[in-house]
Order: sequence, then C-alpha cells, then structure tokens
Amino acid sequence: MKRILLGTLLAAASLNAMAQAPGGPDCGWGNMLFEGQRGTPAHFLASTTNGTSGNATFGMTSGTNGCSTNAPLTYGGKSWLAMNGMMDELSEDMAKGQGEALTTYAVVMGVAPEDRSYFESVTHQHFQQIFTSSEATAEDVHNNTLAVIKGDARLAKYATQA
Repeated sequence: MKRILLGTLLAAASLNAMAQAPGGPDCGWGNMLFEGQRGTPAHFLASTTNGTSGNATFGMTSGTNGCSTNAPLTYGGKSWLAMNGMMDELSEDMAKGQGEALTTYAVVMGVAPEDRSYFESVTHQHFQQIFTSSEATAEDVHNNTLAVIKGDARLAKYATQA
C-alpha cells in the first residue's frame, strides 16, 4: 500500500513538473535568469525562482515577464498509471472488484470515501468496457472509466472532476 501511495504522490507531483509552464515556456524571471541553460538543476532553479517570488503569476495577469496565456497548456509526459507500472495491478484489482490499486485510482479520481466501494463495484461490473483489450493504454482505460461513471447516476459527479 505504501508503495502505491508513494508512487501516486510522486506521479501527481511530476504532472506539474512535466507540464508546459503556465504562461508559456518563457514566462517569469527564473526563465530569464537561467535562459539557455539545460538540465534538471537549471529547470529546478528557474521554477523555484518563479514560484517563490510569484513573478510568473504577476506576468500572466499583466502580460509582462515574457508570459502569455494565449496558448493552450500541454502535457508531454506519460500517464501516471503507466509511469507507476500500475496498469497490471489496476486490471487485476478491477477484475476482482477490490484492491489497493483500484482504491488508489478511486482516490486520484476524487471519489469520496463513502462512494469508493460502489466505484469498485461499478468498475468491476464494467471491466470489459474499461479494459477493452490487453493492449489498452492508460489513457484508454481512464477515458473508458470516465465513460462508465458518466453513465452512473451516483458516480457521474466524479467524471467532471477527473
């Protein structure tokens, strides 16, 4: 359980690290100070500079500091399910109707504690719709899960949060 929760926490944190920077890739004093540098240390320092001074937020609202909010945000990383190697565990748990990976998935999707056992039951009943093949990607599984819970009166509210 600890391994799954730690992996989920790290994956959630990595979503922010791999997303296109809000305001654009040139946004903030950190990007100006470390312009042209590569590697994790330079990116970390630029991000820290932007985050601690709030200059990127100011730049986005004022249109200064090299920031623009015209372009859509992008994400070029892997799904958190694939990153954590959870697809196999999730499929096994969903096929059984219970388990740590399925509970973690429910938590990440924002399912309230009182609805988690019901979520597990519904996803178990619709396993074939969610895992349509052995080649299903994490994105396929997530989109299929959203489709299933959108069709359920009790769980539909979680489809909009995910």
